[in-house]
Amino acid sequence: MTNTELRPGGGPTGSEEIGPPQNKVTSAISHVLADLGKNGIFVALVLVVALFAVLTISARGDSILLRPQNISNLIVQNGYILILAIGMVLVIVAGHIDLSVGSVAAFIGAISGVFAVKMDLPWWIAIILSLAIGALVGAWQGFWIAYVGIPAFIVTLAGMLIFRGLALVVLGNSNIGSFPAEYRAIGNGFLEFLPIDLGPRSSIDLVTLGIGLIAIVALVVQQIRTRVGRQKYGQDVEPFGWFIAKLVLIAAAIAFFAYALSAAKGIPVTLIILAVLVLIYSTVANRSVFGRHIYAIGGNRHAAELSGIKTRSVDFWLFVNMGVLAALAGLVFTARLNLAGPKAGDGFELEAISAAFIGGAAVQGGVGTVSGAIIGGLIIGVLNNGMSIMGIGIEWQQAVKGLVLLLAVAFDVFNKRRSGGR
Repeated sequence: MTNTELRPGGGPTGSEEIGPPQNKVTSAISHVLADLGKNGIFVALVLVVALFAVLTISARGDSILLRPQNISNLIVQNGYILILAIGMVLVIVAGHIDLSVGSVAAFIGAISGVFAVKMDLPWWIAIILSLAIGALVGAWQGFWIAYVGIPAFIVTLAGMLIFRGLALVVLGNSNIGSFPAEYRAIGNGFLEFLPIDLGPRSSIDLVTLGIGLIAIVALVVQQIRTRVGRQKYGQDVEPFGWFIAKLVLIAAAIAFFAYALSAAKGIPVTLIILAVLVLIYSTVANRSVFGRHIYAIGGNRHAAELSGIKTRSVDFWLFVNMGVLAALAGLVFTARLNLAGPKAGDGFELEAISAAFIGGAAVQGGVGTVSGAIIGGLIIGVLNNGMSIMGIGIEWQQAVKGLVLLLAVAFDVFNKRRSGGR
């Protein structure tokens, strides 16, 4: 007779199993599908890259999109949009919007031209003063939004007109150009530490490859520690085979990216700026009190106020931060062109907002991540770059990006309805 204990409800416990065993294949498939759903934006980036890699195959048999020089250019050409997207996603999470970032970027680019070229100030002083003015611009808009109570849409729409006009006033409807080399480096500079020649017009930078290897090791260690921690506390984890497959795929992508940069000109300074910003703002959003307050306000402003969160202060500093990042984007864009012109900043706000929404930010607020906004910005960059390589006109490029934005938001709405959300 088997010694079997009974639960209070009458069910057996112990080592015996009653009924058919769990279908491990079905469980594994459900884990994989759920994981793909959570990382859908990353999957979308992979699919977009794969599509244009095929569509841009050249006569000599290689993909123009995946050439090392083109991958390096993707980062440099889209750096200012990615910088704006980092700040924009936090603004959207809090339930606001900022339509002025393109005009602010143009205004700060013009101001930096006056400082660095016309007044001949040292380049680093020109950059610091420009960022400080960006903070003042953000404080101006944050005051009207947080303490006067005017909706952000109206305030930043007014700011879009005000700072576009001020940019034209500063420039006098002309261009300011020929910036110092150190200034230009933030938009066009590369760090190549230890290049090794491999033949005519071919070399790789060993330090860039080493940094890529360090990134892969750090990723593997972090993922293993997370998995072990979840298992220790009895939490559900993905199948081991899928876990290894994901690590291999991501490590391969990092290795290819590092090789492309090492074979081009090295690490772009813009990429270093972006990496620092992503690290700082991801930490702020996920591990700081201020970040938790942003998400609480976006989820339910009234409940956040009742819980003691100083919503006005959070809103004010959000827009101060957005002003600084818009200024930094303006500096990067101006440095890349070596020119401060009246047309700078056109459409920047639309690109940044699109990046945030494509990256998973919710229209109602309360949902969004810095990493998602970066991936959304990269999707836009790959679309722009791939269609340009294919010779598609700017009118069709705009139409395709608009359709992608619409589908991204529609997908977000569909997911909320399916999960029973509002």
